[in-house]
Amino acid sequence: MTQRAAGPLDDFAAALGTVASGVTLVTVADGRDDVGATVSAFCPVSLDPPLVLVCLIGDSHPAELLGRLDRFAVTVLAAGQRMLAGRFAASGRPGARLLLDGVAHHRGARSGALIPDGGLATLECEVTSRIPAGDHLVVIASVLDAAVPAVAAEGEPLIRFAGRYRALAARG
Repeated sequence: MTQRAAGPLDDFAAALGTVASGVTLVTVADGRDDVGATVSAFCPVSLDPPLVLVCLIGDSHPAELLGRLDRFAVTVLAAGQRMLAGRFAASGRPGARLLLDGVAHHRGARSGALIPDGGLATLECEVTSRIPAGDHLVVIASVLDAAVPAVAAEGEPLIRFAGRYRALAARG
């Protein structure tokens, strides 16, 4: 086995881990089953028109689905939904219906995707662009519907930093 020489990108993964990001759950209904994945590579792109960006591991089942299906939902997870994020991040996970067993949820009217209750916000989206990028699929989507429950104003987001889920520091 050949070892790679040390270079300027040796700390790339560690450097990326220093970027704190909100944690979302992306869900897709494909007719046979519902699929979901925990995603921290999510960001707004534009307010007018309303667009968002989601990055999925390129060879994952959710990426394969969004390579051929156009509608999906994004739930911005609250700090109290850490267990849910873990369920949808596990490799070899079953379908979303099983992962949401015992968790209050509903089906999105615009996307048809399963949406867990208790998130800080929900977006139902339609794909406008798919861009293969390295080992990921970048999906840009228009927002068809957005919902922010009243409790979100008092809620805390689930954040990922340095490979772990974290809580925000106390306000003061």
